[in-house]
Amino acid sequence: MDGSIYEYMRIGVVHCMAFPACITGEGPILETVTQIAEDPFFNAIEITGIHSADTRANVRDVLKTAGLACAYAAQPAVLTQKLNPNSFCEDERTAAVTALKERVDEAREVGATSLALLSGPDPGAARREEAIGILARSLRELCDYGLDSDVAITLETFDRTIDKRALIGPSDDAVTLARLVNRDNFGLMVDLSHLPLQFESAQKALTATQYDLVHVHIGNCVMRDPDHPAYGDQHPHFGVEGGENGVDELVEFLRVLMDIEYLTPSDDPPLVSFEVKPMEGQSSEVVLANAKRTLTEAWARL
Repeated sequence: MDGSIYEYMRIGVVHCMAFPACITGEGPILETVTQIAEDPFFNAIEITGIHSADTRANVRDVLKTAGLACAYAAQPAVLTQKLNPNSFCEDERTAAVTALKERVDEAREVGATSLALLSGPDPGAARREEAIGILARSLRELCDYGLDSDVAITLETFDRTIDKRALIGPSDDAVTLARLVNRDNFGLMVDLSHLPLQFESAQKALTATQYDLVHVHIGNCVMRDPDHPAYGDQHPHFGVEGGENGVDELVEFLRVLMDIEYLTPSDDPPLVSFEVKPMEGQSSEVVLANAKRTLTEAWARL
């Protein structure tokens, strides 16, 4: 591919996946954020919850000094706290929205300009349409709240039947949801890692969501061997034995992103982040090196 990759994308990394010891909001957060900030390959990062106010301030300073764009990943909060913004119980729905508004505040504090989340669980076909309407109401509330902090809201699509079993879900339903939310500061995220689990091709998912797509993740998954240690939505390194995504699949994903003009030369290119996690016995550094090599090779093949 002619031209610098940085003309087309901001290359980011989901920090708490690359360094899973930090996913609880504690651990070597500042040290590992600094490690990413020192790597000139990256010009963006996605941060999740950080318990210490001092650490949040220090992280913000590091990112500002390094010139890294920042997004906030609220998916771990939704999953670990079992937040359900599409709950049929109004008290439970309200509690989820309240907790997510607190995450919007934290996103602003660390300098993030967007917050990503996933839907709650899929209730089944009989009540799915109702649940999508409820989710849209919750997302409108979050979007309106985020306006005051200049934090946009992004909904990431997940599998509905294998691991996370989320309401959203298939790309067509995600687009339906976006029409219901109808806010300028709302958009969708598609993750290459999730597409096999959603039984969708890159062509299908990205074409369907192209007018609402604001954020992209790239990574891998294992779905054909339930006994595999990385089975499900575990984000192993590219090319893992038994996995679904390697250089060829990333080439196709990037090609469709260019076809739909998500990736075009720009002074303000969109975010494309690695979501990769070391398996037992692997180091974060080696897994990140694998990811960088995979993207570099895929870009060269375009």
